[in-house]
Amino acid sequence: MIANRIPLQALPEPRKFTDVPPVLLSDETLLERKEKVLTRMNDEGYEALIIYADKEHGGNFEYLTGFIPRFEEGLLILHNTGQATVILGNENLKMAQHSRIAVTLQHCAYFSLPNQPMEQAHSLETLLSEAGLNNLSKVGLVGWKMFTSAVADNKALFDLPYFIVEAIKNSTRAQLENAAHLFIRGDNGARVTGNANEIAHYEYGANLASNCILDAMNAVEPGVRETELGALLAAEGQYQTVVTIAAAGPRFAKANFYPTYNRLQRGQPLSMTTGFKGGLSSRTGFVIADESELPDNQKDYLDRVARPYFTAVAHWLENIHIGMPGGEMYALIEKVLDKKQYGWHLNPGHLCADEEWMSSPIYPHSAETLKSGMILQIDIIPSVPGYTGVSAEESIALADAALQANIQTAYPELWQRIATRRDYIRNVLKINLTDEVIPLSNTVAYLRPFLLAKDKAFSC
Repeated sequence: MIANRIPLQALPEPRKFTDVPPVLLSDETLLERKEKVLTRMNDEGYEALIIYADKEHGGNFEYLTGFIPRFEEGLLILHNTGQATVILGNENLKMAQHSRIAVTLQHCAYFSLPNQPMEQAHSLETLLSEAGLNNLSKVGLVGWKMFTSAVADNKALFDLPYFIVEAIKNSTRAQLENAAHLFIRGDNGARVTGNANEIAHYEYGANLASNCILDAMNAVEPGVRETELGALLAAEGQYQTVVTIAAAGPRFAKANFYPTYNRLQRGQPLSMTTGFKGGLSSRTGFVIADESELPDNQKDYLDRVARPYFTAVAHWLENIHIGMPGGEMYALIEKVLDKKQYGWHLNPGHLCADEEWMSSPIYPHSAETLKSGMILQIDIIPSVPGYTGVSAEESIALADAALQANIQTAYPELWQRIATRRDYIRNVLKINLTDEVIPLSNTVAYLRPFLLAKDKAFSC
């Protein structure tokens, strides 16, 4: 596949799937999740885990309880016996009875909002001791971040708030370690693979995101406000896992991240991004109709940036497979899209679930292997000085024959969506998608660099 021979041509756009209902996680799935965590705890000798959550960092807590503490903070204490306690603030006490695993409730008003009543009979240290931490020898602290520094003691780095870590230290003599890896490490984390129910659960968000990005691309016209595009990037009242991007022209004026009333102008670059649980969709291109409208200093934009990027995405989809070491994928993308020439520096692909970026097994020399049940985001970000960027970030999952058969049996409508997406990628975009890849979003690899040429996209 030679980048400068990638045609930009008239193509039908991918099919949108609407009225797709959310899929709730089953009781069996939640039991399976708990057993996966307990197994990893016992394998590494943890007698208990203290799992932190707030609105932005609740994935590991939610993995077991099914909820996050919204605008408050919360702790889930899980013993290796399976016994669990939640410590919640004023406005989330009611959620304990809805927890997907059985929990004992403790109230800590310190987790509540400023100036709410904070009178309580017991200190946080007392609550932690009553939860059974005082006589243990090894306890894992789980925030959201797994540290992988080459110079620090990663097990001694904690991303929980200071007042909570201090209370833990004052309530137990146990050895404390960062244990987020039990959940998110790419080679063995409990959360890095999912069953058919979980794939169906997360496909809902990936499908929404791709519908939104396609609607927004189709709405691009000179004079349209960024906020009008931003409205199209929201859907069905669902929680968005990233800040919505609808930004035309120079970005971050006055340090602003959000869509404004700026109206699109012909010739401007435009970036758009949205994400929900299970997937993100992102596009960057120009508000123009053809190559003649490119800025004078970017007349070679297609050959310098856009076509090589699309080539890298196609190689990613054609080569990814179960059992592949993450370092092999990293090296492949580095070969196809040279880092020095194209300026990317993050992981060219990562895991996602309830959060947009959970972790990544794809990094230099990674021996972590890609597994059936992983949900991965194509995330290659070129940055060439003097040129507008390009993006077509989307979500796929890896599934072996057994998992695919389970999906087909349990969720036949989902399987039909997967089959339709595969057919589009293979027969319209001409990408030789591997059999183990199941597209979760509708717009995988669909790239229109000129956003006013709504019938023209790249194909191999």
